[in-house]
Amino acid sequence: MNPISKVVRSSRPIYKKLSTTATLAAPKPIPTTGLCFELNDEQKALQDLARKFTKEEIIPVAAQYDKTGEYPWPIVKKAWELGLMNGHIPEHCGGMGLGVMESGGMGNFGVFDECLSAEEFAFGCSGITTAIGGTSLGGCVSISPILEALTKLTGGLELGVFDGCMVAEELAYGCTGIMTAMEASGLGQTPVIIAGNKEQQKKYLGRLIDEPLVAAYGVTEPGAGSDVAGIKTRAEKKGDEWILNGQKMWITNGGVANWYFVLARTNPDPKCPASKAFTGFIVEREWAGVTPGRKEQNMGQRASDTRGITFEDVRIPKENVLIGEGAGFKIAMGAFDKTRPPVAAGATGLAQRALYEATRYSLERKTFGVPIAQHQAVAFLLADMAIGVETARLAWQRSAWMVDHGQKNTVMASVAKCHASEIANKAASDAVQVFGGNGFNTEYPVEKLMRDAKIYQIYEGTSQIQRLIISREILTAAKQTNA
Repeated sequence: MNPISKVVRSSRPIYKKLSTTATLAAPKPIPTTGLCFELNDEQKALQDLARKFTKEEIIPVAAQYDKTGEYPWPIVKKAWELGLMNGHIPEHCGGMGLGVMESGGMGNFGVFDECLSAEEFAFGCSGITTAIGGTSLGGCVSISPILEALTKLTGGLELGVFDGCMVAEELAYGCTGIMTAMEASGLGQTPVIIAGNKEQQKKYLGRLIDEPLVAAYGVTEPGAGSDVAGIKTRAEKKGDEWILNGQKMWITNGGVANWYFVLARTNPDPKCPASKAFTGFIVEREWAGVTPGRKEQNMGQRASDTRGITFEDVRIPKENVLIGEGAGFKIAMGAFDKTRPPVAAGATGLAQRALYEATRYSLERKTFGVPIAQHQAVAFLLADMAIGVETARLAWQRSAWMVDHGQKNTVMASVAKCHASEIANKAASDAVQVFGGNGFNTEYPVEKLMRDAKIYQIYEGTSQIQRLIISREILTAAKQTNA
């Protein structure tokens, strides 16, 4: 029995309930009208576990990891032992298959729970959080064409988003760098979860359950960030193998991952549409020709491992192709609809931490004989931060809920990612303002939050790209309505 199974079947109340559907608490009645924002008992237990883990394991060491830039392996291993990682991996691979929300609160463990944990982790250190773990505009009911096609090809999806986001928010509250280290592994896993066959899933997802290992997502290149179609990395078929050559850049977990999802051009014709020009591969880090570069020294989220990777005549067996030749672009883009909600949840966790630190400081710091919280200028800053946190949380919750219900969430995923990213940056900046001169000093926690927040507007699609996606969907829907 692998470690996750042991944890799931242990006496710990939360995981004991997860071991079999027969042990789950009976769902509570859900109102026939309106919305229910109450978490069920299992989700509350998972949230409490992630929050306790963040408080005891992440927050005390977040500043040290930020200074050293070391990868938080001890934290990752403890999170793995508790089952806070890989919960969305299908059950047939040894995971818990956390997923679809049902009646009675927010439902069973899915993306929502992981996002809550991510927020808590980021509260301690957003860099650590990243190390661990992307129509119609109203009531979208159509299934994403990409995910619908992948579902038909792979026999269904078991990946849940809501519960995962719940966990992500909690972890990000502690440290978004550590949370990113963990959450980036989930990004690398997602293409295999949504597009891998049973053998690929068992081999590559199963090993992440059996050992505290992580994966990585290899798409971005030195000359291709937002312009994914501009990727230059190429793979040429020779017999039963593919020969991979090229470079990737800004790959989180690049130097520590056991394996990567790699997107490469397989059709050399520049006129070939992106939807058919690229293929997705599973590439192991220890294979000959795979060379991770130096660890990048970033402004924030320093606990996460970010590197470039060079591929030189890497031999990939045909068994490591996802779905088939030409399906890579759809797989890569389909993954973002599932991974952007957790990113938004992580940003929400950071914003919540900024609000907490600013509120606590405003009650302690006195000017003109009273705590600065009594000055309207400061009180209004706190109010604006609270408004931002609440709306960011609602955005990721809806986008995650839509994924778990098989609805197209492309617009809402972009709304959540863009809005939460900007809320995190504003909240962190306002927290520094509340702290005044002290906020500019490394002895206080808010300057780190400000450094950690910026990347949320850049990775997993910049804020500008999110606006482009949203605007295109709006215009397309309007044209169809007027047609």
